[in-house]
Amino acid sequence: MAETPLYDVIILGASGFTGKYVLKETLKFLNTQKPTSPLKSVAIAGRNPSKLTQSLSWAAHPNSPPCIPILTTDTSDFSSLVNITSQTRLLLNCVGPFRLHGEPVVRACLETGTDYLDICGEPEFMEKMEAQYHNQAVENGCLVISACGFDSIPAELGLLFNSRQWIPPSVPNSVEAYLSLESEKRIVGNFATYESAVLGVANAHALRRLRKSRSRKARPQIPGPPPPKGPTIEQNKDLGIWAVRLPSADSAVVRRTLTSLTENPSGLHGVNESADHIAKREAFWSTVKPAYFGVKMGTKSLLGILRLITVGVFIGILGNFSFGRWLLLKFPFLFSLGWFRKKGPTEAEVCSASFKMWFVARGFSNISTASQENTKPDTEIITRVTGPEIGYITTPIILVQCALITLNQRENLPKGGVYPPGIVYGPTDLQEQLQQNGISFDVISKCGLSS
Repeated sequence: MAETPLYDVIILGASGFTGKYVLKETLKFLNTQKPTSPLKSVAIAGRNPSKLTQSLSWAAHPNSPPCIPILTTDTSDFSSLVNITSQTRLLLNCVGPFRLHGEPVVRACLETGTDYLDICGEPEFMEKMEAQYHNQAVENGCLVISACGFDSIPAELGLLFNSRQWIPPSVPNSVEAYLSLESEKRIVGNFATYESAVLGVANAHALRRLRKSRSRKARPQIPGPPPPKGPTIEQNKDLGIWAVRLPSADSAVVRRTLTSLTENPSGLHGVNESADHIAKREAFWSTVKPAYFGVKMGTKSLLGILRLITVGVFIGILGNFSFGRWLLLKFPFLFSLGWFRKKGPTEAEVCSASFKMWFVARGFSNISTASQENTKPDTEIITRVTGPEIGYITTPIILVQCALITLNQRENLPKGGVYPPGIVYGPTDLQEQLQQNGISFDVISKCGLSS
């Protein structure tokens, strides 16, 4: 790898639905726009130079497009991937589904010692990369961090934010996240997200096999018994929503961060940390307390929940055989009941959408009571993360802020390895940066629970 890479960042897949929004967000932080930004040079890469040129013009509008190099590469051409990763300090990968296209990009970054971030929400891909490449990433000194978008930073930082509200001797036992998507128009999702869900069902056996093949890691010690499973469909009157538990990458990513914290109680050491950052990191993680974590999808009506369940049944049944998957991917609008379409949402639909994610934590006012027989949580703390549309606005905001921190604070981050984002970015100023860019973290309530 060249001693001084040509670029601070290369965006791979900048002509895709999400990639062009990532490019648009990135342009806001180019050194020419914000002189204090560590982002001084950017290139974009993909298969089709003409589409990349169109994306650059779209992202820069109403201004003239800046002179940004356009590089040609393909995830099926490993040598071309090595060529682009050798030219940058950091690669932002927006090419999904990642189980189909992600691994060669990670391998190219490992070969050239290039840091890697992506917006993946696929547990199988993330855990496979960790199992196969963590040691090599540590040895080569490159960070490989997936889930640096709506999957799964709001869940990770939201849990950490809630956890820090529990002042000793109080401790949390469980945190249930309730996600509600809202829009003044129609909610339309990213087709790649839908495709990933379909392929996730098809490959669920592979994820189970991968998890069984790995050695068991130390589990976090959580005060009190596991919470009861609860009803399949729940009406939460305090939040004003109906909710149902659905498979979520967030739960898997949070578990990986809590497992990593169990192994490293003071967090991950930076490659060349300052004394100030060491103190900040150790102080931060000393305030974080593990808890059982789950995610539920919420809507304002029971009809919305039934619609969610219907879509889940379609994907769960048809995703298990090839013709069913063909139907699901050929007719996404039909089988998602209008939530997904191949051409994606309009700009008006994107701008009108938003999300709310509540974190309802229950625990004990005093840790000494948590181990008593038949004890029940006596305290509840509710926090909330809110922001704009999840796929095309929130995800680019998060990815770009993670990139800026990686560039600006690289010596305070681990030398290398394959990690979930929470364990790496938790003690940085990522939460503050997100708050400055439209994603809010709020304490909603703290109260006692009647027995």
